[in-house]
Amino acid sequence: MGNRILILGASGFIGNKLYKELLPYFDVYGTFKSPKKEFEENAVMFHFDMNKNTIKSILNEIQPNFIIPTIKGNYKTQFVLYQELLDYVLSTIDCKLLYLSSFRVFDAKGKFPSYEKDLLSSKSLDGKYNIKQEKTIKKLPSSKYVILRLPMILGVNSPKIIQLKEASKYNAEFEIFPNLVISANTINKIAQQIHYIINKNLEGIFHLSSNDMIHHSELFYEITDKLGLKNVIFKKIYTSNKDSYLAILPKQNLLPKNYQITLNQIISDCVLQEAIDSVKE
Repeated sequence: MGNRILILGASGFIGNKLYKELLPYFDVYGTFKSPKKEFEENAVMFHFDMNKNTIKSILNEIQPNFIIPTIKGNYKTQFVLYQELLDYVLSTIDCKLLYLSSFRVFDAKGKFPSYEKDLLSSKSLDGKYNIKQEKTIKKLPSSKYVILRLPMILGVNSPKIIQLKEASKYNAEFEIFPNLVISANTINKIAQQIHYIINKNLEGIFHLSSNDMIHHSELFYEITDKLGLKNVIFKKIYTSNKDSYLAILPKQNLLPKNYQITLNQIISDCVLQEAIDSVKE
């Protein structure tokens, strides 16, 4: 395949990390919604608001070989956008869609961790939306798509870690779930994993997650301790009397060892020296 990549939402948390990871190696283009000088003056960045615009003109101009949507919004608007993307992918010989799905497609299961081929079952709006979108995408020829299911995403500048630091700074509540068993990943590792998947032109369903699991509360107790954060008020939320699982694990589609990650590595990534320094300031 060619090497032109279009990232929808390249100014967001996931999209921007992917953009920076892929830019040195591929011909990368991105879209942004909110006006920012750094994007407006960038020739490979296109302004796009899915509530107001159609993506067709951008697709026709760039003619991407890989499309990675990372934007969120109204479900109905997203469905319209994805229909345009699917039409383009299907009508273009050399093009593949990388769909970022979520662990939420399994949030009605509860008793066990979930693997790539498990039956999808969700009770949340996000999960039901992702299931519907996955089913639509699977109608494409297998060479035309990759479904990437993501767990909780952590890392130094991730929203969850920023929220934890804010809770410490302002003596505020931070919700934890003592009976919930989860898996996780870092934004850095996810970007590397997607880079590898594009480079090898892989297809199928991937769980871009840690190889192991942990209780939600234990994970944040450990990160809080290692970051040296004080004054966090942990609000314990019990959704059931027994342990329930909201963990996705890789099994059928395993990436090479150096593209896998453990929770110990994830915790280390969240407590890098720069994070410790920022807390001390």
